[in-house]
Formats: sequence, structure tokens, C-alpha cells
Amino acid sequence: MKILKSLLFLLAIQISAQQVEDKIDIRINQLGYTLGKTKLISLNASSNVFPVNYKIKDNKGEIIKSGTILKGNLWKDANEYVGQIDFSEVNKEGKYVVSVNNQQKEFSIGSSVYTEAVDDVFKYYYYNRSGIEIEPEFAGKWSRPLAMMDDKIKVHVSAATKERPEGTIINGSKGWYDAGDYNKYVVNSGISTYTLLSAYENFPEYFKNKKFNIPESNNDLPDILDEVIWNLDWMLLMQDPNDGGVYHKLTGLNFSGVVMPKAYNLDRYVVKKSTGAALNFAAVTAMAARIFSEFKKEKPNYSKRLLEASKKAYEWAKKNPEAYYLNPKGVKTGQYEDDNVLGEFQWAAVELFITTKKNIYKKDINIKSISNEVPWWKDASALALYSITNFKNQLKKDVNVSLAEKKLLAKAKELKKSVEKSPMRIAMTTPDYVWGSNGVAGNQLMYLMKAYEISKKASFLDAVFVGMDYLVGRNGLGVSFITGIGTNAAKNPHHRISEADDIKEAVPGMVVGGPQPGQQDKCKYPSTYAAKSYSDTWCSYASNEVTINWNAPMVYVMSALNFTETK
Repeated sequence: MKILKSLLFLLAIQISAQQVEDKIDIRINQLGYTLGKTKLISLNASSNVFPVNYKIKDNKGEIIKSGTILKGNLWKDANEYVGQIDFSEVNKEGKYVVSVNNQQKEFSIGSSVYTEAVDDVFKYYYYNRSGIEIEPEFAGKWSRPLAMMDDKIKVHVSAATKERPEGTIINGSKGWYDAGDYNKYVVNSGISTYTLLSAYENFPEYFKNKKFNIPESNNDLPDILDEVIWNLDWMLLMQDPNDGGVYHKLTGLNFSGVVMPKAYNLDRYVVKKSTGAALNFAAVTAMAARIFSEFKKEKPNYSKRLLEASKKAYEWAKKNPEAYYLNPKGVKTGQYEDDNVLGEFQWAAVELFITTKKNIYKKDINIKSISNEVPWWKDASALALYSITNFKNQLKKDVNVSLAEKKLLAKAKELKKSVEKSPMRIAMTTPDYVWGSNGVAGNQLMYLMKAYEISKKASFLDAVFVGMDYLVGRNGLGVSFITGIGTNAAKNPHHRISEADDIKEAVPGMVVGGPQPGQQDKCKYPSTYAAKSYSDTWCSYASNEVTINWNAPMVYVMSALNFTETK
């Protein structure tokens, strides 16, 4: 009887241990870890099952690191206990396996980990081009026929003027579809286009020879600028040449059904001019003007055209400082509304002053008034700080560059501190899980990268490498939030082209919106906790839609990491 009781006792212990093992979830960077940088594997559990043992083996099966995680810390945003395996000292390129009790996951260590990923993330813009055949040579199985030329667009009653009355037909061709729908919005194009231009402006030597396999790859311009031109050409058409004002968006009156562009059959309009659109337009075209001034042979008169358009838009905004946008009656597509454009005024003034060196713009700059919050489409203030610090030698006699730098570094230090203190070792905190939280995560990383660029402090760069883990798997769900990238990537984005085509895989390289507890779409979610409130379904437009502004910081950050690796 004693022997039987002992056996039963041992069996109970074994069952209990098995239950503990099953509660551990191994979260990794699914793309791989970078040689010489901090490397973390997260062990997440719904209850405090720690201590737990782990082993890391190389591709020969030899144990190269082992140990015990004694304690898990509560990550409130996911209601999980998290223990971290720090294997930063492992610096041999290759494939590895991490084992926690009877569970294991494969991962890799290498250099230039994001080289292929940035190609996919950037190529999203080509896939989302409006009014062009997406050819098999450049898109493979995601090719599609010419559709939606947008060359016969109606002026909506809200945008009507004496020179362009309601119903006037204008050209609104080119540009990128903004998100999972087929509409095009100037405000969101602002921060998106700026971010791509900033990537080129900061790393021109990286991009001058970087080919992305797009139709323009064999011309004499860098591919990233060719892609930006496709959207800039559209933005220029969104300006009323009679007064310099800028239409807020080009759109149907409502969202289309789940159809391919070829089947789209709604009337299209340019809708109401807004101060926000004018300022985003002015800032981006001023920045683009100085970049394209270096390519006068390849793109004659383009820089001049951009700068003249920028000046006119800025002048219109000054005359109409409170022309805030709300959808007019009958228009039900995205608003991108903003009733505080002080930051956009600063951003536009800064870009115009850098490009023109004219006092008319200098006198409008007030560094004290510029917010240093992580930028997004509704508050682009910090983009002014980025440009000021990037041109600090040129500007130091005219504006308070030291204050701009101080503001930027202060926020970057907050973000770095969050990475260091978070149980999950990420910059994301509870308020960051908003609609498009992955855009927040991406812009946090871009902010940290900017801080590294101006300070050259390695701790900022390391925080970027660690923070990148979040977007490619080391997060609250163990999901890579970029389609086609990683071993467990998002598969069902709210993206009409990916949903309506006959291809099983989604268009690759798209950053999905990410976790946020609002769950406005009323779809099925695995959890209500902020960091786990994500549904990889077409239904979930609130967490799984894609947009141009969420991809842009990933293009910047991945390119910057690749550039720093090759220097």
C-alpha cells in the first residue's frame, strides 16, 4: 500500500509539472536576433509558474546555454507573468532551439536580419498603388489588372468654388490606397510620405543603390524616391490651383464592398479643403522639393513645382487656420479629423524654412510650442523636431536647435526607460494600445532611432533592436504583426485586395493595426486585456486593418538597422 501511495504521489507531481509546462508560452523574435545586440526570449504564463528551467541548443544539439528563470513579473497589459531569457552573449551565427521543459521553439542569430523584411515592408506601397497595372514581373501572384484610374473625379458640393463648381471633373490619378479600403487621404499621406522621405534624407547612400523590384527600378532615381513620386504626383493634384487649398480626401461616399479594384463601381469625389490637409501637404512638398533639387536632370522642374505648391498651401492655411475637417452630410468614409493643427503649422514652417531659408517661415517657428510626443497623423509636431535636429548645423544660428534636441532626447529617454523597465522589455505602455497600436510601436522605434542618430549613444540603438522583437513575435500573442514575415505571421488582414483576390496568402509586408481593447468591430477576440486584444480576422478592422502610415516607420527603422549593420 505504501508503494502504491508513493507511486500515486510521484504521478501527481508529474501531472502537476506537466500542467506547469503547458502554461508556459515561448515568445521569440521570429525573424531572428542580431549579432552583438541584446537578445531576449520571453516566457509568458497566465499564472506565476516560475521558477522554470530552460536550455538553448545549437544546430548540432549541443547545449550552449542553460539556466533557471527564478521569477516572472506581472505584465498587467496582458495579465501574464513574464520571465526573460537573456542570451546576449551568444554571438555565433546560426540556427538554435530553446527548450522549456518539454516545449521548444527554433530561432536564428545573424547579421543584417532585416534585409529581406524591409523589401517586403516597402513593397506594400507598390501593391497599394492606385491606377496602374500591378504586373507579374514585380508582384508575382499578387499581380492585378489596370483599374481605378481616378482621372475623372467629381468635385463634391463641400469642395465647390466659383472656379470649380459642384460636379466639376478633375484628375486625381496615382497615389496609394490609404488602408484596407480604396480611398486616398491627404492627412495620412503626410506622415507616411514624410517618413519615407526622411529615410532617404538620412540614409541616402543606403538607398541610392537599393533596388526594390518596382517598374522604375532601372531608371536613374533611387527606388524609394520613385515610389514616393507616385504618391506626390497624386498629392499635387489634390491642390486647387486657383487658391492653393488642398482637398482633404479623394473618396467614394461610402466604403466599397469586398471587391478588387477592377470591380469598384462607386462615384469618386474630392471632398472639402481643410487646414490639416494643407499643412501636411505644405510640409511634405517643401521637404520633397529640397530632396528633388538634387535630381534636376532626372526630374526636370519637379523640385520647383513642389516648392511653389508648398508655398501656396501654407499661405492658404494661414488664411484659413481653423478650417477643420468633419465629414459632410452623405460622406461616410474615414475622417482623419483634427481640430488642433498647431503642431502641423510648426512642422510646415520648419520644412519650408529649411528648404527656402526665408524669414517669412523662420518667424513662424516657435520651438517651445512643439510637442515632443511620439508622432502620428493627428499630431505631427515631433516631425519638426526630427528635421530641426537633422539640419542642426544649418539652423543653429536661426532657431533654438539645442532646445529641439533636448526635447527629442527627453522623450527618447522615456521610451528607453520603458523598454528597460517593462516586464516584456518593450516601449509600449497601457495608453499606447490605441487604434493602430502597431503604428505607435513603430513610431516609438523611429523616435529611438532618431535619438541614436543625433546622440550616437549605443543604448538608444540597442533599445531599437530589442523593441523590434515586439512587432515580429515577442509580444502578447506570439504573432508577427507583419504579413508574410515570421513563422506565425498575421494571415487575414482587413485589406480588400487580400480578401477579394483568389490567393490564399495575404499581400506580404503589411503591418496590421495591432492590439487595442476598444474592439469597435464587435468581432471575436481572444482577450479584453490591452496587449492581447487582437483578432487575426478580416472581420476585425479595429485591430487587423493595414494603412500606409503604419508601414512607413518600419521602412525607416528596418532600413536604419540595415544601414548601421553595414557601416
